[in-house]
Amino acid sequence: MKKTILVFGLLILALLLLFQFGKYTIISGDINIEIVISVIAVVFFFVGIYINKKSLNTQTSAAVDIDHNKIKDLEITSREYEVLKYISEGLSNKEIGERLFLSESTIKTHVSNLLLKLNAKRRTQAIQIAKNLNII
Repeated sequence: MKKTILVFGLLILALLLLFQFGKYTIISGDINIEIVISVIAVVFFFVGIYINKKSLNTQTSAAVDIDHNKIKDLEITSREYEVLKYISEGLSNKEIGERLFLSESTIKTHVSNLLLKLNAKRRTQAIQIAKNLNII
């Protein structure tokens, strides 16, 4: 998302510069430069459309079906599953606790339970196992 915003921002900046050059050509009376600038502006416009379509296609293909039966088989509670999703977003125990309105020690307990249920030694390993099992 940030990359798309940056690219479109740069395209808008390029268009603004082209308009300034266009004003210069009107003042100086050199119309040939204005035609070249107009062609470049149209090219930038179509590049922007292409980038937008490309970024929209990658976002829709990222959706993965979650295996709810596997979550039940592993006996992961709904609160533990919420903690697992926040772990996959890279949040710390303190940040997860603030979002779920729980103490940090409670989050540590949920993380420990998740590590046991997923047979993982670290949080990163738990996330990898969860992704392989299609539960996140």
